[in-house]
Amino acid sequence: MRRCFLSQKVKGLKPGTSRVQALSKYEEQVPDSVNAQFWKLILNMHDDNITKVVRSEKCIMKLGEHLFNKHGQDVTKHEYIRQKMRETARVVLQGREDGKLKMLSDFFVPANFPHVIDAVKKVAGLNERTNVFKTPSLALKLDHNLKKVASILECEAMISGDKNTIQNVQTFKQICGTRWSECVSSHALRTMNEAKWNAPQLIPLAEDVKKMHQYLHTKRMECQRNLKEQAEKKNWAELAKITLCEVIIFNRRREGEVSKMSLNAFTLRDTSVTHPDVELALSELEKKLCKHFQRIEIRGKRGRKVPVLLTPDMVSSMELLVQNRRTCGVLDENPYMFGRPQTLSYFRGSDIIREMAQRCGSKHPEAMSSTKLRKHIATMSKVLNLKDNEMDDLADFLGHDIRVHRQYYRLPEGTSQLAKISKVLLALEKGQLSTFKGKNLDEISIDPQEKISVDSGSDTDERMTQLRGILQLHLSDHQVSLG
Repeated sequence: MRRCFLSQKVKGLKPGTSRVQALSKYEEQVPDSVNAQFWKLILNMHDDNITKVVRSEKCIMKLGEHLFNKHGQDVTKHEYIRQKMRETARVVLQGREDGKLKMLSDFFVPANFPHVIDAVKKVAGLNERTNVFKTPSLALKLDHNLKKVASILECEAMISGDKNTIQNVQTFKQICGTRWSECVSSHALRTMNEAKWNAPQLIPLAEDVKKMHQYLHTKRMECQRNLKEQAEKKNWAELAKITLCEVIIFNRRREGEVSKMSLNAFTLRDTSVTHPDVELALSELEKKLCKHFQRIEIRGKRGRKVPVLLTPDMVSSMELLVQNRRTCGVLDENPYMFGRPQTLSYFRGSDIIREMAQRCGSKHPEAMSSTKLRKHIATMSKVLNLKDNEMDDLADFLGHDIRVHRQYYRLPEGTSQLAKISKVLLALEKGQLSTFKGKNLDEISIDPQEKISVDSGSDTDERMTQLRGILQLHLSDHQVSLG
């Protein structure tokens, strides 16, 4: 198909596969022993040299099929599967350019291990002089990918009885266990850790969060009114974005979890009242809160069940969205609560939060992200001095493992050292540490501007002479001789 290059719409677009060629690809016959749905995923990949390697390499196709069998039911994981195959294909392409490794199966021949290390280093951009990787995360990912392919080949070799392949793969794994860390992983991890040193830690300001909530409240009322007056795609999409942003920020949820919320999770939510026996253990305020909020459960990280609390305003917006889905062009096949009209995808929460942070006029919009907001509540919870069971409840609500919560979501390390440990150092410097005996770090109060008095030996002798004279005078009144 031809394009009019005088048109403003096509200027700046990258050259790509035309619609006719894309449709022709889907008409190609599916290769033998390849799942038809998985082959469709392959055809959706960007057509370049890396994709050609993916399609020509049986081992990479087996890796892709393994991941597809595991995650294929989730459409949002398809891009992840394509990414894993492309990562592996890049190192195969590098091996071919070096002339040492022709196919991925050659990587698992023990004698070729040095060439495998060279190919991984080149793909990840290792600087031989400084031992610093340009892309350290890629080096670590290739480690996992190659080991996964090795395990798949080992299983297939066991089934077919190919003892030579079994021996090669097992030997490759043993070599990796001993040599991979010293050659690749240690340098990659060091590069990643050092990149985080002295990096500023952005945490949202309470003022910015309040300003964003106020903006969303005003905007939601306007969008609800517009959708009621005129049910069209634009108004539906705008209300969906505002509601999605409100739910993420209020609950401090991961944006991907709420973005992928299913329609059934909302429509089939539990609306029953609190059990009377349970209410006996609640205060009057807590009883009112139970009636005020509604709770739904969605799928979280690693398949965890995570709760989401909805205010009456959020519920009214979501009910309005459900009522007008079909009228506003949201397909019946779209399973997502915040689905895009005329597609099977959903609105991305990260993009919307970024957009709303700019619109509301916050001072630091770059700090307004779902990840930073989650860290904000977990960090500030340290100020509340919660009990262990209360901290467990908060971590469970956020979808955190309690050990991870304590390790990564405490007060920022720099703040802790500046505010807490510096008190001990100042007290040691001033020789006053013994005066704070029995106190914890929060109870120690010391002024960093206080001058340290340094007395010379002569001054000390003079003070002792004066003190002795005073004591003698005082004791003489009581007729006590001073020895």
